[in-house]
Amino acid sequence: MDAETIQRSLEESGLRCTPQRYAVMAFLMECNRHPTAAEIFEAVNRVDPRSSRATTYNNLRDLTQAGLVREVAVEGRAARFDAKGMRHHHFICDRCGSVEDIEWYDVPRPASGSLGKRVLRQHELIFRGLCTKCAPRHASRQVSKAGGYRMNGAHQQARPPAMARAGKPRRGRNSPQFF
Repeated sequence: MDAETIQRSLEESGLRCTPQRYAVMAFLMECNRHPTAAEIFEAVNRVDPRSSRATTYNNLRDLTQAGLVREVAVEGRAARFDAKGMRHHHFICDRCGSVEDIEWYDVPRPASGSLGKRVLRQHELIFRGLCTKCAPRHASRQVSKAGGYRMNGAHQQARPPAMARAGKPRRGRNSPQFF
């Protein structure tokens, strides 16, 4: 996307085209992954160190509210951001937290009565599982029909990476001990 297109999309969305906002939008448009706000701040500041962390976060909020950027919430991890213009779904890896684009296909809207008085703005699918990098490393684990992983024949629910490795919560000096 060229400079004029970015400027026009900002202005059509009711946003001023400040140098900092332009830098955030340009970075996201050229980025082939889904960076966190901290990663965006670092990348933008490498090019132009005038932008503060607060300005970067505020620009991300404004761009998201204007519909130019999508925030992808990843449970237990920092939110990721996406400015791809095409509609698409996401796949989030349970192990490493990577976010990948999945080709869009239409998903039926919920029946109007099922939402009660809620007003639906948009809907998308988020697929979760093991990405192509993590799946081979865990080939001994087979995904069970119950939605968990099989590890050495024993069924366990999917857990955050720290718990999945150890098989139980870690105990340290500062963690509560229950006897």
